[in-house]
Amino acid sequence: MQVEKIRIEQLRKQFVKKNKMVEAFHSISLQIKDGEFVSIVGPSGCGKTTLLRVIAGLELPTSGTMHIQHHDSNQPLNAMVFQEHSIFPWMTVRENIAYGLTMRKVPPSIKKSIVDHYLLKINMVNFAESYPHQLSGGMKQRVSVARAFANDPEILLMDEPFTALDEQNRLLIQQELLKIWEENQKTVVFITHSIEEAILLSDRIIMMSAHPGTLIAEYEIPFPRPRKIEEIRSSTFYKNMFNEIWMQLKEEVEKSRSMEGMLPI
Repeated sequence: MQVEKIRIEQLRKQFVKKNKMVEAFHSISLQIKDGEFVSIVGPSGCGKTTLLRVIAGLELPTSGTMHIQHHDSNQPLNAMVFQEHSIFPWMTVRENIAYGLTMRKVPPSIKKSIVDHYLLKINMVNFAESYPHQLSGGMKQRVSVARAFANDPEILLMDEPFTALDEQNRLLIQQELLKIWEENQKTVVFITHSIEEAILLSDRIIMMSAHPGTLIAEYEIPFPRPRKIEEIRSSTFYKNMFNEIWMQLKEEVEKSRSMEGMLPI
């Protein structure tokens, strides 16, 4: 039985923008189990990224409570992977993946073993000594994912990490992420605009409403693991689930569009 990793109760976030009080999200209550892969979808501006930043401790909530179970104080609690490439341009691929381990003063032999493992996982052994300017966008994002997993955080927070990639690279890196996650089953909170991506990767999908965001729906993903993307995408059940989620999300997107111009930019 999975234990609870994250518990959020009645969370609310407000901030001041152009001398006006803006509510990013409200009444968020959510429980995420240890080792669960949860995706959050919703229209643009609904507060998904702000919620992720609150979970990461980068923002403080206005009200409500949040509890995260930290099993091992010697290990990092969380790591983030952002939409934009966030690897260090002055470091090689190997050095980037090793960054968190270096900061934690992990012994060199152990660090090398871990980095070699993830270089193999993301198929970049031959690029270990390359610098970011020598890599494609997809390769940079693979390094970002490997760096996050290599530091062995208890929670991985991912904010639309594959949005900027072309379709082919996106599918490949989704498959690589699945393989890495299935190996160690970290708790993952994954923000995405893609219903397809959420279904392929997740155990559960949470939907947020139009601004100000709140939780309005939840979907359990029944596909067994390990998963093969090609088989899932071709199944009738996948198509039905996609349509079900899209019909509800479409309503929220239309609400969001109707409110454009009403909020301070």
